[in-house]
Amino acid sequence: MRDTTPSRRLGSMGAMVLALLIGLALVPVSMAGATGTVNTGLTSATASQTAPTKARGDRGTGWVNSTLDNMTLEQKVGQLFMTYAYGDSATTQATADVAANQKAYGVDNAAQLVDKYKLGGVIYFAWTNSVKNTAQIAELSNGVQRASLSQPGKVPALISTDQEGGVVFRVPATELPGNMALGAGRSPEDAQTAAVIGGSELKAVGVNWNFAPVADVNVNPANPVIGVRSFSEDTQLTAALTAAQVRGYQNEGIAAAAKHFPGHGDTAVDSHTGLPTIDHTRAEWEEIDQPPFQAAIDQGIKAIMTAHIVVPSLDPSGDPATLSKPIMTGILRNEMGYNGVVITDALDMKGVQEKYGNARVPVLALKAGVDMLLMPPDLDLAYNSVLDSVRTGELTESRIDTSVKRILRLKWDLGLVQNSFVNATHAEQVTRSAEHLAQAQALTDRTPTLVKNNADLLPLAETGQNVLVTGWGVASTKIVADRMAARGARTSVYETGVSPTQVKIDAAVTAAEANDVTVVLTNRAWMPPTSGTPGQQELVRQLHDTGKPVIVVAVRDAYDIAHFTEVPTYLATYSYSGVSLESAVRVLYGEINPQGKLPVTIPTAGDPGVPLYRFGHGLTYPEEN
Repeated sequence: MRDTTPSRRLGSMGAMVLALLIGLALVPVSMAGATGTVNTGLTSATASQTAPTKARGDRGTGWVNSTLDNMTLEQKVGQLFMTYAYGDSATTQATADVAANQKAYGVDNAAQLVDKYKLGGVIYFAWTNSVKNTAQIAELSNGVQRASLSQPGKVPALISTDQEGGVVFRVPATELPGNMALGAGRSPEDAQTAAVIGGSELKAVGVNWNFAPVADVNVNPANPVIGVRSFSEDTQLTAALTAAQVRGYQNEGIAAAAKHFPGHGDTAVDSHTGLPTIDHTRAEWEEIDQPPFQAAIDQGIKAIMTAHIVVPSLDPSGDPATLSKPIMTGILRNEMGYNGVVITDALDMKGVQEKYGNARVPVLALKAGVDMLLMPPDLDLAYNSVLDSVRTGELTESRIDTSVKRILRLKWDLGLVQNSFVNATHAEQVTRSAEHLAQAQALTDRTPTLVKNNADLLPLAETGQNVLVTGWGVASTKIVADRMAARGARTSVYETGVSPTQVKIDAAVTAAEANDVTVVLTNRAWMPPTSGTPGQQELVRQLHDTGKPVIVVAVRDAYDIAHFTEVPTYLATYSYSGVSLESAVRVLYGEINPQGKLPVTIPTAGDPGVPLYRFGHGLTYPEEN
């Protein structure tokens, strides 16, 4: 589904404004520097801006060339792959982790995996038991580096994760607002500061590559996979905040990766489960999707991640962008001037598997112009397929060398050749430091958007009211209740889940009738409920029908309000992290004045061509409050 109402705001005048914004964002000022405003509502970024990384003289070029010259073909091909390993240490002997690694790769642990395939890098997830605590992650990273440096050539490893902030947060660290929350805040300075905090903490535990920021422009309210991971529906805002985050991460010495090229913002299909088609014309793509990626490139971004999407106007073959030479080489490299590392999105996603088999996908991605292959579903098959393609002449060894040079250059530029290891004690001092926690809360306090306050219910009085906290999220409802109780409310909690049954709704209604105020949390209530259940929309309606005051707090997508417009009080937080929920409670009690402005248009349910709340809407409290 193509969005027809959220503005496609980058005409010739918009392009001039965008150039001005990016230019302002590139002006070096101190981290404590002044902020300003321009007529788009964006505050100027503090910069401490670094020009795109240049080769560190002949030493770096010499190391890359000499290392490559001494590599076997098998070692070169290994550098093209990045995947995960189970276990909280690189040499784990934990029974479950060893069994999982044996099933996936025929090895016991990460060290053996690196040794078997000479991997270019690894990626961390919670479900692989990689990210339990700060000291453990730092020691795991050191173990991965030891395994990599023990191989011929002593090439250090790239270590990555998806630490986007908000709802995508892999590594235990300071909680930070996600992209759409930062979009509501409108401040490149805040976006950069969030990336500085996040980047410094990732680097401290040995993660040298963050798959962020998301540079997709979310112009489709029904997008099931991007949504709040995007900064905005607005191209100018998305480009400015993307550039700011690239600066923040890379100034801290880790690589950023803008994703998902050529732009995943206008789809109603999740590429994890299917192959989306983006039907933008070439002119629309240039107007909407391209500018944030170009801003990242102009800022010197070290990596770009591909999207498993079909864009017929860019390549009519029907191939996903990940496998498209016209897109990856013709547009990204030749037209946009990008010379850094290109990495695929995960190759175990259905969006890239539908047209070709798992043996062909890695080869086709390399032929398209990709450098690194992330998480193939069968690593052994993928690795040997690339080897065979060189031996048969489908891929030349020179083509492999081109990508390996980029990967080695990235490792040199990140300082990994000179200093591969981290200090766990230092990591614990940096991670969740008092300064970082305070900065993160201050950033997040500037992001909640008060969409409706028609009954003037907010701010609440701290008079010991009886408050029911209900709706989505066991942890989220408890956090809100605890924070309200700390302010004098007598709270009770009844969590109803993502798709509440009528039995649960009835229980929530009964509880609401016994309380003075009900706070109900919604999470993507715009999506259809599970078959046979009334769902979140009906929960909110029936709570409203009690006649008791109801406050709806959307803890993910702001679009929920379109489906229960009768509710008079509605707050959007864009995330269910603890830091976002604390900001929400502060708004409820008037401790902070809501500042966030909608970074997207909320369309009318059933008539998406009619805006219900426009981009830029957001209420504040009168001065006397």
